[in-house]
Amino acid sequence: MTSVIKYYEGIDSVAVIGNYLPRQCGIATFTTDLVEGLSAEAPDIKCWAAAMNDKPEGYPYPEKVRFEINQNKLTDYSVASQFLNISQTDIVCLQHEYALFGGPAGSHLLKLLGDLRMPVVTTLHTILKDPAPEYRDIMCKLSELSDKLVVMSRKAADFLKDIYAVP
Repeated sequence: MTSVIKYYEGIDSVAVIGNYLPRQCGIATFTTDLVEGLSAEAPDIKCWAAAMNDKPEGYPYPEKVRFEINQNKLTDYSVASQFLNISQTDIVCLQHEYALFGGPAGSHLLKLLGDLRMPVVTTLHTILKDPAPEYRDIMCKLSELSDKLVVMSRKAADFLKDIYAVP
């Protein structure tokens, strides 16, 4: 198997934004496994997480979580983008599910993404087939602010193209 480190020459630091264990949800498990897997495959790359909190006190996170964002506090998104920009992060991998982010339809996330100065790869865990206008708007803006999109199925890719007009 070819190491991902060869594919990603020049990348020294990857930040993954999403829920993180011990928060109990599928995205937390996915994000934790992604960070641990990247760290194991490419130990020379600093891979860490910015965890989304759904409660003010947060969670007892492991050391891989270097930043916490209160999902309902818009100012946390600005501080997070500043932290990511000064931390010499080469790429951000965002785990997206509407309910993870505060604001109408998860709109707080757009503040963070709009202020970042590095590429963003967004994994879309849910793509709505018949979205309300505000959800459609958020998905379209999210796709514009992301350098790459990752989906879980061919059907999801078709939804992006046919429903949201994402090429």
